[in-house]
Amino acid sequence: MKRSLQPTEAPGATAFINARLVDPASGRDEPGGLVVTGAEIADLGPHLRRNAPQGAAVVDCDGHVLCPGLIDAQVYTGDPGQEHRETLKTASFAAAAGGVTTIVCMPDTEPVIDQVALVDYVQRRARERAIVHVHIMAAVTRGLKGEEMAEIGLLQRAGAIAFTNGKSSIASTRVMRNALLYARDFDALLVHHTEDPYLSNGAAMNSGEPATRLGLPGVHRFAEVIVLERDVRLVEMTGGRYHAATISCRESLDVVRRAKGKKLPVTCGVSINHLTLNENDIGPYRTRSEEDRVAMVRGLAVGDIDLIVSSHDPQDADVKRRPFAEAADGAVGLETLVPAALRLYHAGEVGLLPLLKAMTINPARLLGLDSGRLEKGAPADLVMIDLNTPWVVDRDHLRARSTNSPFDEQKMQGRVLRTMVAGRTVYQYGVSDRS
Repeated sequence: MKRSLQPTEAPGATAFINARLVDPASGRDEPGGLVVTGAEIADLGPHLRRNAPQGAAVVDCDGHVLCPGLIDAQVYTGDPGQEHRETLKTASFAAAAGGVTTIVCMPDTEPVIDQVALVDYVQRRARERAIVHVHIMAAVTRGLKGEEMAEIGLLQRAGAIAFTNGKSSIASTRVMRNALLYARDFDALLVHHTEDPYLSNGAAMNSGEPATRLGLPGVHRFAEVIVLERDVRLVEMTGGRYHAATISCRESLDVVRRAKGKKLPVTCGVSINHLTLNENDIGPYRTRSEEDRVAMVRGLAVGDIDLIVSSHDPQDADVKRRPFAEAADGAVGLETLVPAALRLYHAGEVGLLPLLKAMTINPARLLGLDSGRLEKGAPADLVMIDLNTPWVVDRDHLRARSTNSPFDEQKMQGRVLRTMVAGRTVYQYGVSDRS
């Protein structure tokens, strides 16, 4: 049975004492406390480590990390059209359990989110059913076909915070150029999946010795690099804001570094899977070599990679229980995002501040959100994290509707203890009732 998570009513004031305050936006990492009043942070700092305001509900953090709630900028759901995979409600429950207080839903639904009415529909359903913040990344081309542009201006006015072609690359250079020009006029962010469809069609994993040994069709890393290099040239031509959704190889990181060196409006993200898994871990996700994984981790550590995303992409059993090459791509990731990321911290590969920065203030700034920071007056979107508790992932205890996880039965160290959204506790480890 899965846990039923319901938000508690926001009290007049809640005081978190005896915490390790970690705020990547300011560089803060110190013992202290924090007070929430209503939906905002009222006060924080070392002076509140042992002292709570009179009348406030007290939460003793027992020295655990208290940081801004995570923002996941790449979440696939089946809502609308494929609710058997995931609904906004179940995705939000999974997010809350994973310390993610804001999810950005991708437009790869049935129908595709490429019209104002569909943006309104998803926003309405999210308000009614979700227990975390839900934002929408609308389609940049109609039907995600890469042929005809969607109405970016109208979609942005309706509430879309960015635009993407989802899991599909825009093969036409002309369409991509026009999309960047059009988006620039609205100061809209264009997020692109960088993978040449002609080179990657039919591939099951990255090309290399493991693919050859297993007899699986592979895709060369240049399928990613070619599209990224083209896109950066188009950014240089148009001035449009551009984000490479998830890069996965050293050569792509070199392209991004050169673009940033030219002060172009280019950023990039990486999936947690590409940071923690390699081609020897092949399962429900296309992986890369260990050399590429290390390059991604180093790029994250020095700030060349801007975001970490879960790439939460639930798939039901019918499309996963097939021969490897025929199985659908995608895996759940919201609930394992924090413990998987902490693998990098415990291994000494990435410090805690840069690790959390890529999941809090960086996505907030990129997407124009007010959250992602610990500051007086900031939204009370918070997560408490135990960095050290060991545990084993059990797919039967995951809260997502689909449970195909690449980390199933793997040992983790560190987990989310409490999640607060707009001053309401939406998840508390060990307290939620089962249903």
